[in-house]
Amino acid sequence: MVCLPFLFCLLLISLCKCDDQLTQAKQLHPGDKLVSKSGVFALGFFSPATSKKSLFLGIWYHNISERTYVWVANRDNPITTPSSVMLTISNNSNLVLSDSKNQSLWTTTNSIVYGGDRAYATLLDSGNLVLRLPNDTTIWQSFDHPTDTILMNMKFLVRYKAQVAGRLVAWRGPDDPSTGEFSCSAGPSSDVQFFTWNGTMPYYRFIGINRVWVSGIVYKNNFIYESILNTGDEIYLMFTTPDGSPYVRLTLDYMGTLKFLGWNSSLSSWKVLFQRPEVNCDKYAMCGPFSYCDTTSAIPRCQCLDGFEPDSTNSSRGCQRKQQLRCRDGDDHFVTIPGMKVPDMSLHVQSRSFDECTAECNRNCSCTAYAYGNLTGDDQARCLLWTGDLVDMRMASIGQNLYIRLADSTGYTPEDNKKNRYLVKVVVPIIACLVSLVILTCIYLVRKWQSKGKHRNNENQNRAVLGRFKTSHELYEQNLEFPCINFEDMATATNNFSDSNMLGKGGFGNVYKGILEDGKEVAIKRLSTGSTQGVEHFTNEVVLIAKLQHKNLVRLLGCCIHGDERLLIYEYLPNKSLDAFIFDPASKYILDWPTRFKIIKGVARGLVYLHQDSRLTIIHRDLKSSNILLDVDMSPKISDFGMARIFGGNQQEANTNRVVGTYGYMSPEYVLGGAFSVKSDTYSFGVLLLEIVSGLKISSSKLTPNFFSLTTY
Repeated sequence: MVCLPFLFCLLLISLCKCDDQLTQAKQLHPGDKLVSKSGVFALGFFSPATSKKSLFLGIWYHNISERTYVWVANRDNPITTPSSVMLTISNNSNLVLSDSKNQSLWTTTNSIVYGGDRAYATLLDSGNLVLRLPNDTTIWQSFDHPTDTILMNMKFLVRYKAQVAGRLVAWRGPDDPSTGEFSCSAGPSSDVQFFTWNGTMPYYRFIGINRVWVSGIVYKNNFIYESILNTGDEIYLMFTTPDGSPYVRLTLDYMGTLKFLGWNSSLSSWKVLFQRPEVNCDKYAMCGPFSYCDTTSAIPRCQCLDGFEPDSTNSSRGCQRKQQLRCRDGDDHFVTIPGMKVPDMSLHVQSRSFDECTAECNRNCSCTAYAYGNLTGDDQARCLLWTGDLVDMRMASIGQNLYIRLADSTGYTPEDNKKNRYLVKVVVPIIACLVSLVILTCIYLVRKWQSKGKHRNNENQNRAVLGRFKTSHELYEQNLEFPCINFEDMATATNNFSDSNMLGKGGFGNVYKGILEDGKEVAIKRLSTGSTQGVEHFTNEVVLIAKLQHKNLVRLLGCCIHGDERLLIYEYLPNKSLDAFIFDPASKYILDWPTRFKIIKGVARGLVYLHQDSRLTIIHRDLKSSNILLDVDMSPKISDFGMARIFGGNQQEANTNRVVGTYGYMSPEYVLGGAFSVKSDTYSFGVLLLEIVSGLKISSSKLTPNFFSLTTY
């Protein structure tokens, strides 16, 4: 009797066909399955929910509640007689799916005849079905023949010898695994673009396939690393996770949407981590020529580029130039469009500086735009040029500067010149004779007067700024201990304040990235010249930040006063501002809940220091997501103290006749009556907290129609 349980267990083991290996002596029939060693994946036969008469051989996640298929062998040749089908390993070391008539429904394509022991197949915990020889040499694997899904650690071959190699092909329908209309592969003529196709037509375009590139999104507090490896002849795409979790996949669904999904065990469902396209106007060339999809607005929509207007002859054809190019020296100029997904069909020029890239486009009359920067993910800057129409562009919070060629509105046409030629010949000599003596007499006096006036004005402005520093003794007892930096050094550090170095624009000036002679990276704010408010902004920043030292406040390294120029030099924070993450559809997934909570606590500590722990109470008055900068560890630092005010002694509240700040973040009593206090910053912090938690802007229209802002909701 004692042996009966043992014999019963042996019987169960002999009946069970859930091994992870298939040999020549073993066949796989409907009802049987191979299960990977740790039970993560299974290989077997299945029927779609809508068609029980068709049978397919496939791989699916085994130990989750939702049946999810990741690979199908015979997707276009379904099994119609399930009782007689079987999967075997042939004498020439191939996997063969055949029916009762020994007709092959699907097979691998090896031509190896191996003496002695035969090949065997194993289903791995990665989801890869591998066919191996007895010496463990892999002669075939399902990872080399994906259907609609890329799994973790799968090396997806994008290109081989400059030709398109791998391709994902979507299912035809939600329950139809046969070949669908949508596919995903590299572009036909470039190694830096990746397309989703609807048949043979582009449906969505990605940028970034070149050499070695790594980026990532967050899943369960871990980064999912996206690596693109270029070995010369081959370009591979691969996704990995630090903890080796297999429950993440990239799938092209039957609607043409490429989705990154992670399994949520608490909800027993797949969570979308990333998808493209995300909005309708982001589909390939949906907005037409010279128009872009603006995803930074509350409602994504198509917008014309600067200098263009909707095509009146055909509204579906995008935009047209307000003024045609003339292609003459001085008649054309370039405007900067920041934060852009660059257009399709570019000409790539390597090893060119920004100035050389600009000159290359400028000398070519057919060049309509150019871009310069790290467009492909490696460390090498590139110059991209475009000719003809510009199509398939998107504006997001993170993107490249795009430089568009426009006609100079002040120029005149050859016809205008011809009409006025005779008049010019007569008038110019007469005017020259009449005014030449006056000019020669007055020019010396005018220049002398201007020189004295400018010198006097600069002295007065510098004296006024420095006077503000000296009269701010209530904030500190010692002199300011930060350096005044030479203007020429800052111009050199920023490549003469080049647009390619620009980090952002503000109400009082632009911010540039600079590299000092010792290699140190800094952020340089160049305040608008000739603005009284700009001078006040400059003074506030210097007086307030110079002696405020806290890990959650941005650190001021120095300043510069040079004529009308006012520069503030800060520490450089590589992750830029908070709004670039929480409002961007792609970047917001980097901010998991622990990171968001860390940011909230850091901002709160900075406010407590300003309101309570510093010598005097300081009211920021413009606390918002774009004024929260993030360092390399995603720790927050409050910035932009140009509107801040100091409270002394027991002062609790103040009034102003000029309300400044950002609507939506300002408290009601400040907007309506100009009264501000520590409660004003607390209100702004509450709005910021809502944005961090919800991922919506304060004025988002994604709420119900009855609520016009996030606070009313």
